[in-house]
Amino acid sequence: MTHWVLHVDMDQFIAAVELLRRPELRGRPVVVGGDGDPTKRGVVSTASYEAREYGVHSGIPLRTAARRCPEAVFLAVDRELYQAASAKVMATLHEVEAVVEVIGWDEAFLAVQTDDPESSAREIQQRIRSATDLDCSVGIGQNKLQAKMATGFAKPAGVFRLTHASWLALLGERPTDVLWGIGSKTAKRLSGMGISTVLELARADPQALAAAVGPTTGPWLVRLAQGRDSATVTSAPHTARSTSRETTFQQDLEDWDRVRHEISVLVGHVAEDVADRQRRAVRVVVKVRYAPFVTLTHGRVLTAPSADVEAIEQAALAALDAFSSRRPVRLLGVRAELES
Repeated sequence: MTHWVLHVDMDQFIAAVELLRRPELRGRPVVVGGDGDPTKRGVVSTASYEAREYGVHSGIPLRTAARRCPEAVFLAVDRELYQAASAKVMATLHEVEAVVEVIGWDEAFLAVQTDDPESSAREIQQRIRSATDLDCSVGIGQNKLQAKMATGFAKPAGVFRLTHASWLALLGERPTDVLWGIGSKTAKRLSGMGISTVLELARADPQALAAAVGPTTGPWLVRLAQGRDSATVTSAPHTARSTSRETTFQQDLEDWDRVRHEISVLVGHVAEDVADRQRRAVRVVVKVRYAPFVTLTHGRVLTAPSADVEAIEQAALAALDAFSSRRPVRLLGVRAELES
């Protein structure tokens, strides 16, 4: 039998969980975010497929979502409900004869040995559907990268296989930021080098890219574009690389003494999270979103790994001092990057 990697991704997970307790909303555009009041500041956590047709997606302001889709039903975030649903999904996956690697609330990789991965994928879909009444999409690949990318072709509630043989035929003409791991900044940098598509990146000289973007990053980008991935599916518990807290203010903060105070408040919560995880912070990043919606970040490395609130606060305030503009602030965030 052949080794395959399956990527299971729950369809519109948070919205779907909400629809289970509000079935009367099925078929309507549903937006989940904040306390459910689109007149307040906050961002979209998720949107149903019907809402996405209006350009509503996670991360945009709730007010923008309301303008784009006036008919949408807005719901408050219910974290405990989603955690309970996620636990049931992951428990169902662990009943499958496979190595299961959970990578989030609503997705996981599975390593299976089979000559018919599509049948395995459909069996998983049926198991999850029976246990939770939720749908999922399953991508199939010869490695994690291929499986992850295949899921995009499988949605919604489908199954799709992507292999070395079909990789460039399906992805070659697409922009580089379609790839899992390449963001808009990297894609823009590659475009400046004359590399705009996956195919062009796959054919690029690894050494030339190494000289331009770094000895590790350059060759890795080429391997990525070629659909190659050496990472294995592991059942080891997921270890968070960071922990963060943020606050959106209903009224802009114009007094930067108040900004410093709010950063200290966030640091207190982050330090508690670091201690609860029995980890130590190595770097602290502060996020400032100016009014109306411009976001910048600055980070500072701690002098030594620490879970001490004073050490984390000192780094956070030093990062805050790096912001040259003292314009009104609508959101603040603090992230602690954790020791490996």
